[in-house]
Amino acid sequence: MVLQRRLKHAQEAYSGRVQQAVGDPGAGLSTPVAGMDPMSGYAYAIDSMQRAVLFWDTLRQRGNNFVENTMQGLKPVLHFGYETVLDGRQFERPVNYAMLKITPPDGVTIDDSRRPYVIIDPRAGHGPGIGGFKDDSQVGVAMRAGHPVYFVIFFRDPEPGQTLLDVCEAEQQFIKKVRALHPHSAKPAIIGNCQGGWAAMMLGASDPDDTGPIVINGAPMSYWSGAWSEGEGDNPMRYSGGLLGGTWLASYMADLGNGKFDGAWLVQNFENLNPANSLWDKYYNLYEKADTEPPRFLEFERWWGGYYLMNREEIEWITRNLFVGNKLWGVTSKTPAARRSTYARSARPSCCLPRWATISPRRSRHSIGWWTSTAVPRRLRLAAR
Repeated sequence: MVLQRRLKHAQEAYSGRVQQAVGDPGAGLSTPVAGMDPMSGYAYAIDSMQRAVLFWDTLRQRGNNFVENTMQGLKPVLHFGYETVLDGRQFERPVNYAMLKITPPDGVTIDDSRRPYVIIDPRAGHGPGIGGFKDDSQVGVAMRAGHPVYFVIFFRDPEPGQTLLDVCEAEQQFIKKVRALHPHSAKPAIIGNCQGGWAAMMLGASDPDDTGPIVINGAPMSYWSGAWSEGEGDNPMRYSGGLLGGTWLASYMADLGNGKFDGAWLVQNFENLNPANSLWDKYYNLYEKADTEPPRFLEFERWWGGYYLMNREEIEWITRNLFVGNKLWGVTSKTPAARRSTYARSARPSCCLPRWATISPRRSRHSIGWWTSTAVPRRLRLAAR
């Protein structure tokens, strides 16, 4: 039944595109033939050749940027200057995380008495920095409002034996440091993007006394939440997860990596959510706007093409407790301090921004489906976009 619905939807979409391209069938071939003069063909050939040169040159630059970034150790793609406040690799339980303080650009004045912002970027295959990789970003907006901004980053290679619970404990130390640096300010606001969203919620639940408001952007929280409607609401990753048989594949790839899981596999999963965009649309868009699109394309690909690693223990914790176990919002995940990571126990106000039309459009139900199963609803404000 699902296959039949998808085939029907694809056929209707194809027929509509053909009709739109051909136009009125009663008009015949007079309109297309009228434009097929030698000069039009010559102009089209010149235009296509120029676009092709710009297109392939942009892809060449993307490859060069990838090699250069890899040789430099995959630095954060932050648009702003920064200084390191804490380096998690030096903690008693070392982790490959660090906290940076963002340096304000010229013309921006920071009031240290205002509520500090702490931004946690996703560690989901890519590198850190997407929350501040351009001026009009979370970092830029917060600083222009006069708030001090701190950014939680991570390095490519995990520390030996580090786990996600070690990471949660390190982030607790980051927040305590921010509070010590701003003793007269309100508790820090924490912004978590994608994977950083559920990390922020774990942080808020395990240490509610030090955390202020929490904003989670496109963060998968309830992994068993199904489609709200039939047809286009079906999530392809739900089917592939069932066909591939659970968590063994992630463990197998970590075994092949000698205990390290390559984040490129997670990026491939994102790509598989919308193969039409991954294989065609984004490249056609670059070709169509070859004179204006390359800077934006290269800026995004610099982040999208930087692949980071995880320990076997980390990816197995994610797949078993989140993707399959769906224990994130429940009462079964324990922090190192033996506190329950139950979001109902956090008194912090939370704002959830689900994704409706981004690279993972099906994630909106995963972002907000959990709230009905917790005591959070009376404190949750949903901003849907």
